[in-house]
Formats: sequence, structure tokens, C-alpha cells
Amino acid sequence: MAIIPNIIFAVVLIAGIGFFARNVRKLARNIRLGKSTDRSDNRSQRFKNMARIALGQQKMVVRPVAGIMHIIVYLGFLIINIEVLEIIIDGLLGTHRIFSFLGGFYTVLIGGFEILAILVLVAVTVFWIRRNIIRLQRFWNPEMKGWPRNDGNLILYFEMVLMVLFLVMNATDAPFQQMQAGNVISRFIAPWFDGLPASTVHVVERSAWWLHIVGILVFLNYLYYSKHLHILLAFPNTYFASLNPKGQFNNLEAVTNEVKLMMDPNADPFAAPPEGEDDAPPEKFGASDVTDLNWVQLLNAYTCTECGRCTSECPANQTGKKLSPRKIMMDTRDRLEEVGKNIDNNGTFAEDNKSLLDNYITREELWACTSCNACVEACPVSIDPLSIILDMRRYLVMEQSAAPAELNNMMTNIENNGAPWPYNQMDRLNWKNEG
Repeated sequence: MAIIPNIIFAVVLIAGIGFFARNVRKLARNIRLGKSTDRSDNRSQRFKNMARIALGQQKMVVRPVAGIMHIIVYLGFLIINIEVLEIIIDGLLGTHRIFSFLGGFYTVLIGGFEILAILVLVAVTVFWIRRNIIRLQRFWNPEMKGWPRNDGNLILYFEMVLMVLFLVMNATDAPFQQMQAGNVISRFIAPWFDGLPASTVHVVERSAWWLHIVGILVFLNYLYYSKHLHILLAFPNTYFASLNPKGQFNNLEAVTNEVKLMMDPNADPFAAPPEGEDDAPPEKFGASDVTDLNWVQLLNAYTCTECGRCTSECPANQTGKKLSPRKIMMDTRDRLEEVGKNIDNNGTFAEDNKSLLDNYITREELWACTSCNACVEACPVSIDPLSIILDMRRYLVMEQSAAPAELNNMMTNIENNGAPWPYNQMDRLNWKNEG
């Protein structure tokens, strides 16, 4: 009968990992709905960016208080969960503290875990106070109502409970306390249970042990439904981020070739394109729905941490415009999830008469953007809201001719006069004076 707990543990472990794998496949499927784009260039620079931004948290410490607190939680997540490996082995084999044979190294390791657990508790408490007591404005923007706000708090509660369970598990583990092996924090918690029978303390320890590992599995599977998916996706997102200068916009090859023909009197309009180039126009200019975006933009949407740094830096948002770069990413993710569920229910996408444009993101938001790249610069995990805004603008202009009147006037002048101003080409001095 002693093997029954090990069997139960194996079933719980397989179920937790299996459900997580199912969600990962769904996530990958949804991201692959995006258009193809090549991000295989300059691998060394991409790995450097990933190490510097995702692993090294370089952009987080631009705001020191939040940055340092986040690094503590981040290290706690990475390092303390090394201890999960011991729990898994103990759970499957029925052993107890199997890594204790490492001696002094084990003492240092567990001691470090316990100190980190306390630091994580402090950091998470600070984060909760900033969100709910101080009420920093970026956590209370309109797009943060309802689930997004609750999700942020729920994650903090999750982390608090997991750290407390870890410390209680160690404090009530009598053999571990007798070993004096790294119990630098739990030794002060252990006396709280001195008045209880040994059997009761053992039940508390086993309960904390089970709740801790089950809580980690629940947390792992919760990630897919939470903004904290960035814990996993920050690494590929920073790797595949654009390496182009932030002020460099992408041009459609077909449009570029068309302009060259218009401006070069010696160009042959019937000449075949150079080898390796394709001047055929795309099926659709720009993007009106998530499937018109490329897969890196969809990866961006799932990676968004909802921290609001992009929106707090956005000059349009600061001046009262409706644009919030964070909302752009949240809306893109929500629409992508809706498309994914549609495919799950129907086997293939069934037209739902909805789109990212208008149903999720308004035209007013798109045209409020100044294209300044402040949101891209501010993002701690290299997300690019501007690329989505520009692709949707491109659709409005090139597919629907729905640009603002001022922009339409300018483009009409360029088409007719070769300049943004309403003067005949013969009147170049007027252009000079206008400029």
C-alpha cells in the first residue's frame, strides 16, 4: 500500500504536464496562423539580445524599484523551482530529500532557496501594494478592468502561497530540521509547531508538500490563460525581435518597384524583375485581422506582460488620445484566441463576421499613433505594437482608401504634382516657399 501515494503522484504529474503540453500545441498552432516572415539572420546578435533582455532583465531596471523587485521574483521562479526536481524524484520513487547526499552543497542550495523565498514574499507584497494601495495609474487604465486586473492580483497570491508552502514544508519536516541542512529561515518557523503532536506535524508537512507541487502544476497550466505567459515566451520573443533600426519602416517590394518605375524615366515597365526578387503584389495590403499579421507579431501578442510601460510612455496616450499600445497587444491576443477557439469548434475557421479592425481596435486608436517608437523602446521584452498599428493603417489606406482627409489630400498631391503641396510641377518656387 506504500506505493499508492507514488502512483497518485505520477498520475497528477502526468495529467499536469499533459494538459500543459496540450495548451502549448494550441499556442503554437495559433501563432502559426500568422504570415511567414524570416527571422533567421544574425543569430549571434539574436542570442545576445535574448541573453541581455530576457535572461539579464536589462530593460526592467530602467525603473529601479520595479526592476529590482522583478529580478528577485524572476530569480525565485528560476532557482527555487530547481527544488521541484527533488520533489518529483521523491514523489515518484518514495524517497525523502534524495539530493541530501550532496552534503554541504545541498545545505547552501536549500539555504539559498529559503532566503529567496522570503525575498520573493517581500517583492510580491510590494507589487501588491503598488497595484492596490498606491494604485499606480498604468495598472488602472480602462483596458485593465475586469479579468486583466484580477489576473495580475491572482498571480501575486499564487506566488505568495507557493513560497509560504515551501517554507512550511521545510519547517515541519523533522528529519530535515535535524539535519541542519540549509534551514536558515525555516528554523525560525519550526517552533510555531512545537506544541502539536509529531503525527499532526507530519500531516502538515505532507499537506504542504502535496499542495506545493500541485500548486506548481496548477500555476504551470494557468500560464496559458494569463499575462504571465511571458515567463516562457520572453526568450523566443526577444530572439526573434526585429534587428532593424527602430525608425526604419518595412516597404512592400511591389509598391517600391512601382514607385521606381514612376520616378525613373529610363525604367522598362515590361522588364522582368531581377533574379531572386518578386514584384507581384500581395493578396492583401496591410492587415485587418490577426491572420494578416506575421507570426512574430502574434508571438508578441502572447508575450505581452500587460505591465503598461508602453502606454505610460506613449505621447498620444499622455495627451488624452484613445490609443494605448498595451490595449493594441491585448486586443490582438484576444482576437487570436477567439479565432483559435473558432478553429477548435469547427475544425477550420468558420467566418464569424468579426475582425481585429473595428471589432477590437478602432480607427481612432490607429490614427492617434505618432509612430515615435516610444512604446517599442519601453517594452521590457521587445514587443512591437507599432508594427501592428502600421500594418492596419496600410490596410485602411491601400485597401479601403480610408485615410484621414489630410493624408488623402497629401497623397493626391504627391500623385498629381510629385510633392505634398497643391501646386503644379512648373511652380517649383511655390513648393520652396511652402516648405
